[in-house]
Amino acid sequence: MTVSDLDPRLVADRPGLAGAWAGLRRRLAQGELGSLPVIVGVAVIWAIFTIANPNFLTPGNLTNLVLQLAATGTISLGVVLVLLLGEIDLSVGAVSGLTAAVMAVLSVRHGVPGWLAILAGLATGAVIGAVQGFWVTRFRIPAFVVTLAGLLAWTGLLLLVLGDTGTVNITDPTIVGLANTFFAPLAAWLLAVVVAVAYAVAKLSERRRRVAAGLPTPPLQLIVIRVVVLAAGLLAAAAVLAADRGLPLALVIFAGLVVLVQLVISRTRFGRHVLAVGGNTEAARRAGIRVDNVRLVVFTLASTLAAAGGILAASRLYAVSQSSGASDTLLDAIAAAVIGGTSLWGGRGSAYSALLGGLVIFSISNGMDLLGVESSTKFVVTGAVLLLAATVDAVSRRGRQAAGRA
Repeated sequence: MTVSDLDPRLVADRPGLAGAWAGLRRRLAQGELGSLPVIVGVAVIWAIFTIANPNFLTPGNLTNLVLQLAATGTISLGVVLVLLLGEIDLSVGAVSGLTAAVMAVLSVRHGVPGWLAILAGLATGAVIGAVQGFWVTRFRIPAFVVTLAGLLAWTGLLLLVLGDTGTVNITDPTIVGLANTFFAPLAAWLLAVVVAVAYAVAKLSERRRRVAAGLPTPPLQLIVIRVVVLAAGLLAAAAVLAADRGLPLALVIFAGLVVLVQLVISRTRFGRHVLAVGGNTEAARRAGIRVDNVRLVVFTLASTLAAAGGILAASRLYAVSQSSGASDTLLDAIAAAVIGGTSLWGGRGSAYSALLGGLVIFSISNGMDLLGVESSTKFVVTGAVLLLAATVDAVSRRGRQAAGRA
């Protein structure tokens, strides 16, 4: 849940902004902080690094930060879906490396067209996810164990696919263009305006439907504030991108996936089933939800998104190697989802977690790189932020339980 998704039920006690403020205070008292701590955290991190090194907020550096975020953020989207079930997938990093290797080998060594090699990589990810989901649902083996086995197996297959050379350099223009194509600066401005207008229309339409149905609605002033804040942020981002190389295709892909996954979670029957299974599996089963099918589809989607992230990473680096998907890829993907606000206990979260949490992770990494900080310190700081996010999640959960008992 994000700050922009303030529950209308909490503003029904009093009209106007007073009701909205009362609802917000109630949410804070119950631990319903949403994405507010993450947004504040990003602002604080950016302020600290800007003071320490003015180059942090330069257009060139922020564009590089976005390109770093796109690949791991895409992988983190799949992690969000799995966490919503109350499960975990430890194989997403290895899957991203293996599927990128399949794509690269097909393209470079077998002359397969780039677009077809990309589809083959995505299909490989889908098959892997289906296999792991089948093992979890058919044999009732904990997802932790199944995906840990997958991590080891897919890493071994990565080495096998790459062969003795260990590295495959990618030259196909379709593949490398995914992360190295930039649209004209005007495209960044147009996209910002279109998104802001679409958001405003969606929120106003939702409010009109709720009014027509006699349901509690947020005050119009609050919607206007949301739209203005979002528009200001989008226009600022457009200005930064326009001042550098323009609008990156990788950002368009990642942002599109974030919106698509969020629509699936919040606007479809399948998304409601995912939240129901994550919130209470037994209650979902008694309500007629086919729990095993939901889990199977989620694990398939998670590995497919991991494949997409691996392909974006390979495109950005122009190569796939034995270290692809290794190192801190898995940790960053999981940390981004948790730091962004997706609950470790399932049933609560949004696709925006991957975006916001990824911003925190890569802002810390990017800023410390600019300052010449050692990797050991980066890991310590990132771990501390992850622990803080998990603590906030635990406190929020206790607050909701206490409110429910009251």
